[in-house]
Amino acid sequence: MIKLRGLLAAGLLMVLTACTPFLPVFEEPGVSLTGVRVLPSNGIVPNFEFDLHITNPNGIALKLKGLSYKVELEGEPILTGVSRALPLIGAYGEGDVTLSASPDLISTMSLFSKLFRQSRQQVEFRLEAVLDVGGIIPKIRVEKVGKLSLNDLAPK
Repeated sequence: MIKLRGLLAAGLLMVLTACTPFLPVFEEPGVSLTGVRVLPSNGIVPNFEFDLHITNPNGIALKLKGLSYKVELEGEPILTGVSRALPLIGAYGEGDVTLSASPDLISTMSLFSKLFRQSRQQVEFRLEAVLDVGGIIPKIRVEKVGKLSLNDLAPK
């Protein structure tokens, strides 16, 4: 019985290894943060909208099933959310996604406290996004870090 299991496992491994050359090579899509806006709000905490630009370096269309994201400003987790209203990104194509979110009140108050104590013109940001393309392709994790001008975050 043990020999039979070993032979089956070895056979399965050989079949999977033999099929590997036929699987398509999938290159990771590019994700860029292209815009951040503060929207008017009725409450204490403003609403945000941010734009992502997604590029597909593959020969097959990228049909996104969903996207989850987290945005930190000055190390404070300000925005988190999900979206399933995503465009089809064609083969060797690109597309834009606009996400809206309301920030976490406690984290936002902590951020305002930091900014009030320290006079600054810029804030550090960190964006984590997970793109779910479904199928056999694993979820794609993207992280972007940088600085945003406080003038760019002012409501318009």
